[in-house]
Amino acid sequence: MKTEYRIAADIGGTFTDIACLSSEGVLMTAKVPSTPQDYAEGILVGLRQIAAQLTHVAPSQFGQLLHASTIATNVILESKGAKMALVTTEGFRDVLELRRIRVPRLYEPLYRKPKPLVPRRLRREVPERLDAKGRVVLPLDGQAARQVARELADQGVEAVAVCFLHSYVDPSHERQVEQILREELPEDCFICTSFDTLPQIREYERTSTTVVNAYVGPVVRRYLTTLVQRLQEAGFDGRLLMMQSSGGLLDVSQVIARPATVVESGPAAGVVGAARLGLASGYSDIITFDMGGTTAKASLIQGGRVTATDDYEVGGGISMSSALAKGGGYALKLPIIDVSEVGAGGGSVVRVDVGGVVKIGPESMGAMPGPACYDRGGVHATVTDANLVLGYLNPKALAAGTVPLNEQRAKDALEAAVCVETGMSLHEAAYGVHCVANATMMRAVKAVSTYRGRNPRDFTLLAFGGNGGMHAAPLARELNIGRVLVPPGAGVFSAVGLLFADYEMGRTIAFARPLPDEPAGIAALSQAYMALEATIREEMGDDETLTITRFVQLRYEGQGYELSVVLPQSSVWEDVIAIAARDFMAEHLRSYGYVHEDGQIELVTIRVVASRPPVRPPEIRKVVAGGTLGEETTRMAYFGTRFGLLSTPVLHRYLLNTLPRLGPLIIEEYEGTTIVPPDCQAWRDVNNNVVIDLIGEGEA
Repeated sequence: MKTEYRIAADIGGTFTDIACLSSEGVLMTAKVPSTPQDYAEGILVGLRQIAAQLTHVAPSQFGQLLHASTIATNVILESKGAKMALVTTEGFRDVLELRRIRVPRLYEPLYRKPKPLVPRRLRREVPERLDAKGRVVLPLDGQAARQVARELADQGVEAVAVCFLHSYVDPSHERQVEQILREELPEDCFICTSFDTLPQIREYERTSTTVVNAYVGPVVRRYLTTLVQRLQEAGFDGRLLMMQSSGGLLDVSQVIARPATVVESGPAAGVVGAARLGLASGYSDIITFDMGGTTAKASLIQGGRVTATDDYEVGGGISMSSALAKGGGYALKLPIIDVSEVGAGGGSVVRVDVGGVVKIGPESMGAMPGPACYDRGGVHATVTDANLVLGYLNPKALAAGTVPLNEQRAKDALEAAVCVETGMSLHEAAYGVHCVANATMMRAVKAVSTYRGRNPRDFTLLAFGGNGGMHAAPLARELNIGRVLVPPGAGVFSAVGLLFADYEMGRTIAFARPLPDEPAGIAALSQAYMALEATIREEMGDDETLTITRFVQLRYEGQGYELSVVLPQSSVWEDVIAIAARDFMAEHLRSYGYVHEDGQIELVTIRVVASRPPVRPPEIRKVVAGGTLGEETTRMAYFGTRFGLLSTPVLHRYLLNTLPRLGPLIIEEYEGTTIVPPDCQAWRDVNNNVVIDLIGEGEA
């Protein structure tokens, strides 16, 4: 039997990470600079590096390419989406402006909401109206709809979102307008309806989600179409799958139809991998910390299960999910692994504000020109430059010599950006930047823990990403977390996480009514789930490998927000409903600190998810990049005023063993670097994780 390979590619703002898993369990990795001018080129360069590690391998043996990318997120963050229009019910043109009353910063009276993704002149109204039960109050004016379509064609729009009032009950008006738009607009215009994107209640969230889907649609479609073409030209004829924000893989053709499902694609892959690795290593309660070149991300894993949400905002100063705290971005009410994200990464720009305070990000130097130390024309100091000055990074090059570094450039940039402005010494300035970056990233961790009623000290911090290992230990100390895990291949762990993901598809419908307790209501609920399951089994292919999971969103009568719980797989629906009510109250107590024992519980939406695991080898063996561990060396590294400049051992993780070794240590590998401060100790467990235990009291 010939060996086949699954390739995983994760595109970040600074690096593109590649992981390759053979059917025999051999894992290989590659890390190459991202190519913003043509992201596909970075993937192809990585694939060539992987192929160079293999012998006598034809492109046809690459059976699958699993892909995660931040391209959809970046389109929103950088306001580079499609020129688009919104067609909506007469009188509802300004839903995107009105949004919600709450603002993200309580004590900022001059706060301004972000500008809508659709300018007002391209938000068009059509006479039509349904009531909440789907009854026609005002028939659709087809002539007016066609006039709107012709006007939008004259405007040269690239995408159109259609969102009518109460269309989640009856989509017929949206369907008619969609057909008119397709007749009048160019064939390549991206058109989507709210019923196909989010058939649920809440006018603002539904409109915003549909608009986000249309805004990123043309860009994602062009990118994926080009990627498929480039891969085929390179000889790859396997299947291309993309990571969804929910943590499951989906065929690229379906992603093109619903691009909003991949807005948080990249972060989701790492969380899925962390959950699988954590369980295998004996850790079921984990906070993930993923620090790349542009952003830092955190997520919560409890009881071995990733935390999912559909109450998310993207594009604010912090992309996050919470019914209590908002980031000021654009509502995206789709199933998403609950990831909090801040603009603090290795490439984040360092500056001193008018008050003399050091600030980090959210601006990033990205892959080109990159930090000053990359010597590609970048002149602004970044977090990476500070870490290089501190001695944490190899002064010559990263990624086994593939990314040369210029230490003097880093010193010059930091001197100009911080030392001249503050009067601090070079090491003090660099360490200050390191600490400010940690404080900035703490917001992301608290957003998924403290803001959810979870105490960080009850969790283990699992760190990955190209820069995660350098900042994890001091960040854990600030949060009173006692243990840090740094997995093998941490610097490319989001790519590795793709290899652990299942194929997944979900379907959701609105189902607003009291939680039933009489036969007719119970039968209606059962039939609704059966219909959803039949649809999804037909789309996924029904066999013994398919797993069906039922979800329900519940709330107390009169509440404005709901909580999602998993329904047990039972044919006795009276028991299912009783367990759902019990689990809802338990989750309500965890999230809000109270329950209404006699409160009326209402159904809001129901959801069915089908998943199928890929064929995986029985075990995975990590291959050391470059084929050698090297010898232990030393270099000087600075650890703050308490410890100062110390001669620090530099070694590979595989030179550690199960006996704890006291810091300071610099664990230097092809994919990334891990720092063990002097007040910590490190050892390697049976799964080759670097385990860092915090001791002492940290920096005074």
